[in-house]
Amino acid sequence: MDLDLEKFFDRVSHDKLMAKIAERVSDKRLLKLVRAFLTAGVMEGGLVSPVDEGTPQGGPLSPLLSNLVLDEFDRELERRGHCFARYADDCNIYVRSRRAGERGMESLKRFITTKLKLKVNESKSAVAEPRERKFLGFSFTSGESPKRRIAPKAVKRFKERVGELTRRTRGISIERMAKELTLYLRGWIGYFGKCQTPSVLQSLEEWTRRRLRSAIWKQWKRGTVRYRELRKRGVDSALAAKTASSAHGPWRLAMSPGLALALPNAYFDALGIPRLTIR
Repeated sequence: MDLDLEKFFDRVSHDKLMAKIAERVSDKRLLKLVRAFLTAGVMEGGLVSPVDEGTPQGGPLSPLLSNLVLDEFDRELERRGHCFARYADDCNIYVRSRRAGERGMESLKRFITTKLKLKVNESKSAVAEPRERKFLGFSFTSGESPKRRIAPKAVKRFKERVGELTRRTRGISIERMAKELTLYLRGWIGYFGKCQTPSVLQSLEEWTRRRLRSAIWKQWKRGTVRYRELRKRGVDSALAAKTASSAHGPWRLAMSPGLALALPNAYFDALGIPRLTIR
């Protein structure tokens, strides 16, 4: 059961939330500070709009506050004996069959609506095989021993972001490009690097290096410059001449023997670009 709460962060009742916090916190100064955080308002177009419900989406306190609101939901799942994983308003609950999932989904919708006064997002919630759904950017492979894999949408977002950072028309040095790429990759590896499908990481790593080789080839521009750079990097004269005079575009030549020799993996290691597959 893949459950998503509709506009959860926008609909949390301030009074109900403060009552939950007051059950655990007696310090009035802290309670006043949390209330101020909730009612600070949202700035749009330079104007601050007042807020009388909800918590700031993306705010540092919101995930913690959501746990207080949904603690009753967690306890209900535990009471029913479900295996589940929840982060903020996103929850996956694992049952043995589709029929059990469909019954459980209807029952939990009633609980969420009547007890928590919240609403399930019907378009984002479903009963399905785990491999057909995603949770926090991850999914599962099929088979008797499922493995944790990166969800296809997360892979797509990776390619979109790396594509932006390594765009051949950016007009920046390869050193600066490598520095910006490194910052993104380190954060991405910290989150997705623990997936159990190394072939995906290997494929993304190779694709990223191809993007970089393509960008460098574009920066060398003219045939004479390309020939000189290839020779300087140890490519023999015949292969350098053949590569430099090729009519193929940067993307195709990024996979050529000449560029593989001139710009080996060690070159990108020296630029500080982290590998996705080495821990």
